[in-house]
Amino acid sequence: MKITITGRKCSPRDSFKEHAEKKLAKIEKFFGSDVEAKVTVTVEKSSQSVEITVNNGGMIFRAQERAENMNEALDKCVDTLIRQIRKNKTRIEKKIRSGGFDAFDGDEAVEEETDYDLVRRKSLTLKPQSVEEAILQMNLVDHQFYLFLNEETGAVNVVYKRNDGGYGLLTPEVE
Repeated sequence: MKITITGRKCSPRDSFKEHAEKKLAKIEKFFGSDVEAKVTVTVEKSSQSVEITVNNGGMIFRAQERAENMNEALDKCVDTLIRQIRKNKTRIEKKIRSGGFDAFDGDEAVEEETDYDLVRRKSLTLKPQSVEEAILQMNLVDHQFYLFLNEETGAVNVVYKRNDGGYGLLTPEVE
């Protein structure tokens, strides 16, 4: 497993890096050694947050947790990721009834995902906008995300509100 650890407003200690490698070994057993994990640690006024993004051949799992110390937040993140992976594994097995995550030991029960109930479809007319205009429009309609045509790139993008109070921008990449 390739692990990249980044610190924002801090420099993670070697003891944290060792703890992260030990904890992420639990995730490696689901995928094998060709998986990538990005760990970002942020120190804030009253807490510390850890964000882990695991990328395995196009499948992306992400978790972000806050706690009083980095190790506690890391533990919560790894638990969240394992839950997500097992839930996804159960869903895949239900649909195709074949292997995949061979390393799954099946000790813990996972709630089964029901089929998604699509209750509404909506068509949108996209007009070219800047990212700032899209964020303003999203706030005006009081939504958590907003789809728009980026006037700089000509691509369809999405801006969204993050839990930390900031904004994010999703841009498409074609493989």
